Amino acid sequence: MTLFYNGEILWEGYIYSGKPLVYDEEERHSWEVIIVLPGVEEIPHGTFNDCCNVETVIMSDTVRRIEHRAFQLCSSLMFVKLSTNLEYIGGWAFYFCDSLTSIFIPPSCGYIDNYAFKGCESLTMLGLPQHVQLNQGLFKGTALIKKSPIEVDEDGEYDEDDEDTVIQWIKSINNGEAYALHRASASYDPLSEIIHALVKRHGIKVMRMPNTIGITPSQYLEANTFVDISEKDIINRYILDMMGETV
Repeated sequence: MTLFYNGEILWEGYIYSGKPLVYDEEERHSWEVIIVLPGVEEIPHGTFNDCCNVETVIMSDTVRRIEHRAFQLCSSLMFVKLSTNLEYIGGWAFYFCDSLTSIFIPPSCGYIDNYAFKGCESLTMLGLPQHVQLNQGLFKGTALIKKSPIEVDEDGEYDEDDEDTVIQWIKSINNGEAYALHRASASYDPLSEIIHALVKRHGIKVMRMPNTIGITPSQYLEANTFVDISEKDIINRYILDMMGETV
C-alpha cells in the first residue's frame, strides 16, 4: 500500500509513550511506499515511527526538514530519495532502519543531528558533501563504521573520544586522485561529462575498482538517487569513442 503524505501530524507525544494519530497501527504497518507530496516542508517528529513494512520513501523537493525520529525503526526501508532542498536531518531520524544500504545527502543539507543513522546495520554507501556538519554517533552500528580503522566492538560501537576521528574518516573515504570517479559517482547530480572523462582516462575497468571500503563507482552510480545516467550509458559512449565515433 502507498501513502501519499500531505504533511499532517501522524504521531503524538514521545516515541515510547506516545501514540499514532489519524491511522491506527494496523494501517501504519500496511504501508510499503511513502510519497511525500509537493508543498510539504517538514516531516514532523515520529511521523513514521515503527512503520516496519515501508520499503521506499520518495520526497518532493519542497521538504526542508526531517525532524527527530521521523523514520525510526522502519526496519524494511531500503530506498530513500531525499529532497534536493533538504536542510536538516534530525536526531535518530533513521534509527535502526536495518535494511537501508545507502543514503545520498544533497548539498543543501547543512546539519545532521545525533544518531540519525545509528543501527542501520546494512548501511555502507554514503554520498556526503564535505560541508555538512555531523553530530555525534551518526553511524554507530552500521556496516560502514565496521569497515573503518577505528576500534569498534561487535555492535559497531566506539568510544566517544574517537568521534572526531570517525567524522574525519567518513569524509575522507573517497579523497585522493585514485578515487575521483568514486567521488563523482556518489555526488549530487554527477555530470556525465566528468564521469565520461575519468573513464576515458583510466579505462572502463575503473568502474569496477573498489575503494578502501570495497565500494566501486558502478555501485555508487547504481544506488545514487540523484543520477540520471547509467553505467550502460557510460559504457556505450566509451565504446563509441574507442571506435572513433561521436555521440
